Amino acid sequence: MATNTGAQEARAVAEAAREKDWTLPSFGKGLFLGDIRLDLIYPQPKLPEDATAKGERFLATLRDYLQQNVDPQAIERDKRIPDAVVDGLKKIGALGMKIPERYGGLGLSQVYYNRAMIILGGWHASLAVLMSAHQSIGLPQPLLIHGSDEQKEYWLPKLATSHLSAFGLTEPGVGSDPAKMTSKAVPTQDGSGYRISGLKLWMTNGTVADVMVVVAKVPRSEGHKGGITAFIVPRESEGIVTETRNDFMGIHGIENSLTRFTDVFVPKANVIGREGLGLRIALSTLNTGRMAMAAQSTGAAKWSVKVAREFANARVQWGKPIGQHDEVGQKVGFIAATAFGMEAMVDVTSRLADEKRNDVRIEAGLAKLYGTEKAWQVADDLMQVCGGRGYETAASLSARGVRGVPVEQTLRDVRANRIIEGSSEIMHLAIAREAVDQHLSVAGDLIEEGVPLGDKAKVLAQAGKFYGKWYPKLAVGPGQNPTAYQEFGPLAKHLRYAERASRKLARSTFYCMALWRGKTEQHGAFLGRIVDIGAELYAMCAAVVYARTIATEQPERAAATREMADVFCEQSQQRAEQLFHGLWHNTDSATYSLAQDVLEGRHTWLEEGVIDPSGEGPMVPDGAPASVTAPAGTAPAAGTVPAGTAPAGKASSGKASSGTGPAGTATGAGTS
Repeated sequence: MATNTGAQEARAVAEAAREKDWTLPSFGKGLFLGDIRLDLIYPQPKLPEDATAKGERFLATLRDYLQQNVDPQAIERDKRIPDAVVDGLKKIGALGMKIPERYGGLGLSQVYYNRAMIILGGWHASLAVLMSAHQSIGLPQPLLIHGSDEQKEYWLPKLATSHLSAFGLTEPGVGSDPAKMTSKAVPTQDGSGYRISGLKLWMTNGTVADVMVVVAKVPRSEGHKGGITAFIVPRESEGIVTETRNDFMGIHGIENSLTRFTDVFVPKANVIGREGLGLRIALSTLNTGRMAMAAQSTGAAKWSVKVAREFANARVQWGKPIGQHDEVGQKVGFIAATAFGMEAMVDVTSRLADEKRNDVRIEAGLAKLYGTEKAWQVADDLMQVCGGRGYETAASLSARGVRGVPVEQTLRDVRANRIIEGSSEIMHLAIAREAVDQHLSVAGDLIEEGVPLGDKAKVLAQAGKFYGKWYPKLAVGPGQNPTAYQEFGPLAKHLRYAERASRKLARSTFYCMALWRGKTEQHGAFLGRIVDIGAELYAMCAAVVYARTIATEQPERAAATREMADVFCEQSQQRAEQLFHGLWHNTDSATYSLAQDVLEGRHTWLEEGVIDPSGEGPMVPDGAPASVTAPAGTAPAAGTVPAGTAPAGKASSGKASSGTGPAGTATGAGTS
């Protein structure tokens, strides 16, 4: 009973934080309902000339700065972004890319912000995460959406020029389940503010930030609605101690922390929005954060195309370059086509966000999910193309006189993207929830257990009207017309497939809800395939639309982009068909049963013959540790002292060392 109660509470908290209204049209929502609204993404909105000129100027400045001043291998070697690098990024305005010009920022569009993320992601992942975490889920974005005029006027000019921000949500025992949050913000008796106490794990920019967004629970009391609330917390506030700087498999320049808050006073003017709005604020900032994550992944994929091309031409085996051998050529072709599809999704979604005429929550989620998963596959294939030279570190390659190409580093770096800002598993659930929102709003009481029969009867008539009109429309559509979408020429066939597949996807979703009703959410593998099919269909549509846009804006590339889009869509269709087959032909039940047997200890015999080098101790702490000691050899954490007592060179400006940690979310598995 306790477990069931906990699950119900967690779902209630997450549901309360969702944006429930669909006041704007959504291509993604229609896609899952069998209604591809191509008019929502085509023709793509033309970028304003002034925004384009401003964006191109900054991208040129950024490229020059990185090439002339930033040594990515020094970041990798020292596991730090040098102070001078961060200072230089501040000087060129990178901290304020998305902050409006009226507050001292650059005021770049989402398109150009994400293009900057692509450049940074290709140079060193830590730089991209630094910028993304500061502007996408750090303080600027929550303030722009929910902040008061006074908060914006005071903080945004600082954030645009000098102050790094951090975001604290995840706790040692709390990842994607905010209902278990233990951090408290207790109102002071005089009503002047709150006292925050708690421990935040994997805190974005935690060791170096000048100001933080901290999410904590306000107890309900007289005059206080209470609930999960977001606060602006200056780093100099008394009672903040960074206990350790975390070390990870990849993204070696990040400054990621375990940070303790003990009775930290925050004035009531520092509440973002209002009490109880904290989780919704965190979720609402994720659209841009997730697009940035897709852009970073795209940067790594585009870089991989260059390396694959150069290496597969230079390396000769059995009398010809390895790229001419079929198996290697298949990998090079996959890398190139996938990088194009990823870039298309980022561009289409970014322009939708800039236009502000569409709800992009599903599109942003699909771009993040698809981009991060595909970047991992691209990096893995690049490793295979490069073989031993890919597995060897860039430093080792350089030491023996060949070009230090960081293939193994890229594989390590992009792996994190499948976890941070919403793990792929959590993204599946979050997107699936949005995808079935129409069904739940119409017939939710029919599929939920425990709803009185009388209430179900009232809903039945309403549901009958909706499904009586909606379901027959799934039988036929433009995708069955061989002349549909003719303006797209040879690529029209891919849009016809996507339209047919969208209706099939909608039928499959309806069938599963009718079959499992209130237990549908327990079939995560099935829902994951539903979402993955939707991602492939969105990627196909984006690729076709993006190819058409490039052909219009850059006619000299029309043939090349059409060929690239054609191959990508062929690959995507194959994946979609495999996923459709897997919906109803799979081993999900048997695999899940085996997993439960393993968890219950029935198959510990399989573990015989090995010894565990990790020894004993808890996998997940039950509570907050009193203190943490960094492993021997770990770089000392910046800011591992109470705020206000930092030694010389460790001022709160963050100049001692800079970077960021994995960016966490209320729907992310484990990082913030």
